Amino acid sequence: MERSGTRGAAIALAGLGVLFIAVVAVTTPWREAVGAPAAEPDPARDFSAREIARAQAFDTATSTPAYLSLGVTLLVAGVLVATPLGAGLLARLRGPWWARTLLGVLAVYAVSLVLRWPLGMWQETVFREYGLSTQTWATWTGDRLKNFALQVALSAIMILVIVALARKWPARWWIPASAGAFVLTVGLSFAYPVLVEPVFNDFRPLQAGQLRNDLLAMAERDGVPVEDVLVADASRRTTALNAYVSGFGATRRIVVYDNLLKEPPKETELIVAHELGHAKNDDVLHGTLVGALGAAAGTCLLFLAAQVLRRRAGVPALGDPRAAGLLVGLVSLGTLLSSPAQNLVSRQIEARADLHALELTRDPATFTAMQRRLATRNISDLSPDTFEYVLYVSHPTAPQRIAMARSWAVANSVAEP
Repeated sequence: MERSGTRGAAIALAGLGVLFIAVVAVTTPWREAVGAPAAEPDPARDFSAREIARAQAFDTATSTPAYLSLGVTLLVAGVLVATPLGAGLLARLRGPWWARTLLGVLAVYAVSLVLRWPLGMWQETVFREYGLSTQTWATWTGDRLKNFALQVALSAIMILVIVALARKWPARWWIPASAGAFVLTVGLSFAYPVLVEPVFNDFRPLQAGQLRNDLLAMAERDGVPVEDVLVADASRRTTALNAYVSGFGATRRIVVYDNLLKEPPKETELIVAHELGHAKNDDVLHGTLVGALGAAAGTCLLFLAAQVLRRRAGVPALGDPRAAGLLVGLVSLGTLLSSPAQNLVSRQIEARADLHALELTRDPATFTAMQRRLATRNISDLSPDTFEYVLYVSHPTAPQRIAMARSWAVANSVAEP
């Protein structure tokens, strides 16, 4: 029975993998036609030596706690997956199987939170030194605990369902679990703007005026229905600048950081034009489909990996509450290993949104000024090394985006910035 279940999961993984790759290949803009030879990104052309040095110093200061945090993730996951220590500690829990499973998930995440807490404080201190963070330690702690609670709640539900299914169908639990992962991913994508965003920010309508009128008119001109323009109270947390389009269909709204309202209106319009590009091309819907297929395929892979590693991890069966640690460890490793592919796709999609903003506004000079302002205010890494670029960078760098604007200007006979 176990062999047939493994064979079925392997076949399903192969089929879902092929479908996943096909959807990614079709929905990802691998080559955006600018219409002119690509300009060479050059930080020194658009940023002063002082700005470049500041970005490099900030990157150096934040890299150490970030890499140590990554090391903690790998260490905890490695212990849970490759040794029986996690299962042995979880065996000490008492109560019904479902309570031990939930407590096991909570215990694993709590250990990881405690180990990471000093690193988070270290990084927050750096953000404050560079003027990026406006939080108090109380609000920082609150946000961190909120994020922890959401992560634990979602993971606990997922692990509890898997353990319950494994108790009922030891060799076939991957079938309903894969379907559930697909549905859950789609549901969370639609619920996120309504349920999750308000946990971290308060929103208010942008007051009537020229900027609101211009943003709504631009959305109408772009053929993107927008219900409202909201302002998020991001300044209580950060000095960084950002905007995004949230929601689907009739609930779609433009959201701008309150910090952004102090900047030149034309630059704000260009940031929103970029976000309208995501809505215009249904990037969120495509991303939801890709994520749902990835979750279903990942569940099949989780089944196969758990079958191979459970004995090494001291887990007698995946229907046993002691499997909670193994499952959390495998999910953590899978999330980390999939990051480079996710970032590769994301950078292509973000480049298309940049191109959309240029075509909608036909203003490469303001686009370039906006990218400079975003990069300097957010202290973006202007030239990340290969490892950072692959593992962490989900957007083109500011010099790459400015180079695209120059290429677009040449192709469209507009003055090159």
